[in-house]
Amino acid sequence: MSAAENKRILQEAMDALANGDGRPFVAAMAEDFTWIMEGTTAWSGTFAGKRVVREQVLEPLFAQFATTYRNRAERIIAEGDDVVVLCRGEVRTKTGKDYNNSYCYVIRMRDGQMIELREYFDSALVDAALEPPKRGA
Repeated sequence: MSAAENKRILQEAMDALANGDGRPFVAAMAEDFTWIMEGTTAWSGTFAGKRVVREQVLEPLFAQFATTYRNRAERIIAEGDDVVVLCRGEVRTKTGKDYNNSYCYVIRMRDGQMIELREYFDSALVDAALEPPKRGA
């Protein structure tokens, strides 16, 4: 796919996420998708496989949210199979803390689907607003 097509796919997914609908974003993940959360927080790590991402990242994260999570793209830049998304999330946690983080997603695409997302974020905010994930032993 071209850079323009990859950008369009991510733009549509981010537009939906800005309105609180994460389904197109998840649908854009390939089955062999890998999510890399940079840093040294309890949330940081490499999560390989769409099922693993759902179970170890998305489900424990969204379980902490009291309001609808929204994430608005501020800029999307594409070159070939690489797409960079600068975005800002907004949500309140069940403990009453605002978790309004800024992100830089560096995404690798293949055949119109995300195969890798490398996430850079405000790690101090993660530590302050989120509880550590409860992951299986």
